[in-house]
Amino acid sequence: MATKKDESTGLMKLLEDQLADLYYVEKQLVKALPKMAKTATNEDLRTAFEEHLAETETQVGRIEQMFEALGKPAKAKKCPAIDGILEEGKEIMDEFADDVALDAGLVSAAQKVEHYEITSYGSMKAWAEQLGLEDLVGLIDETLEEEKAADEKLTEIAEAVVNIEAETEEGDEEEEEVEEGTKGRSASNGKSGSSNGNGKGTSSKGAKQGARTKQTA
Repeated sequence: MATKKDESTGLMKLLEDQLADLYYVEKQLVKALPKMAKTATNEDLRTAFEEHLAETETQVGRIEQMFEALGKPAKAKKCPAIDGILEEGKEIMDEFADDVALDAGLVSAAQKVEHYEITSYGSMKAWAEQLGLEDLVGLIDETLEEEKAADEKLTEIAEAVVNIEAETEEGDEEEEEVEEGTKGRSASNGKSGSSNGNGKGTSSKGAKQGARTKQTA
């Protein structure tokens, strides 16, 4: 049966492991956010990415403070989860480069990152509280609140602008398709009517010729 000391040792190990994971995450985001800001076409979205980049750079320094408080060297641990999320974001930027839905896709990718961070920092805060590491709790809480605010901002942008723009463009495309279909049917009907008129004219001409032949006889 695990003792309280064993539990504390396990939680500390978990916390240090999570800290190394998030150190890697934040450093990767420092590289990814400028590309996302440059790709975004919506001004509010671009500004949100640029502002969160500045926050992320501060968060990197904050994690280094946490390592220092623990008496450990700052060391990043590769995180396959964030690599996968960022790769998906890159695919969206490539595949939807000329599509009005690009910004909606960027918001989705960015919020996946935020949700990963919110969950990770939330767990780490709970462990730090249980271990009585009040200095860490304060630092973690600062970053956690920034991540929550960033997520809320992205939701506001998506609901107010980005998703509406994507739906409007799709609606315009559908209307154009309907108009083209209507024009096509009209042209087809006109051609058919012309053909029927020629047929009727030929029949009338034949009747008249028949009448003249009968009179001559």
